[in-house]
Amino acid sequence: MAHRNFLLTPKVLDSLYLEAMLLADEARSYFESGRFNEECDPANLLAVSFSCESLKVTTRLMHCIAWLLNQKALHSGELTDGEAWNRDRALGETPASDPLMIARFPAEAQEIIAASQDLYQRLQRLSRRMNEEPSPVTVVQDMFLRLQSAF
Repeated sequence: MAHRNFLLTPKVLDSLYLEAMLLADEARSYFESGRFNEECDPANLLAVSFSCESLKVTTRLMHCIAWLLNQKALHSGELTDGEAWNRDRALGETPASDPLMIARFPAEAQEIIAASQDLYQRLQRLSRRMNEEPSPVTVVQDMFLRLQSAF
């Protein structure tokens, strides 16, 4: 677990969690506001695609938030290492967005979608790295870091 803690410190974890929550609130606000329908004809195929995309963004962000909450629980001791790394607690898979369709959306929608994809991809990379076996160099570096923090 030391290798995992080295990659995801409480400060980084809190920052990612705050980013996910703010983005979820921003997405909810935009999707519920009706601004998309003001800029696009709600009767055309683009409106249907937008509805589908709003569900993808919401799902993507909920997976991010759930994974981050599991990591917070691990750091606080509410979950054991084994519980936290159970497959059921892994970062969930989400459907990909269609870049050609998204390019037709208003700029604000595009920004929210891109931000949700970026956050999700960063958490995927972090999760993969955390699941890798630490190299001997990483173990030694971790030992030095723990020694430094002890003094």
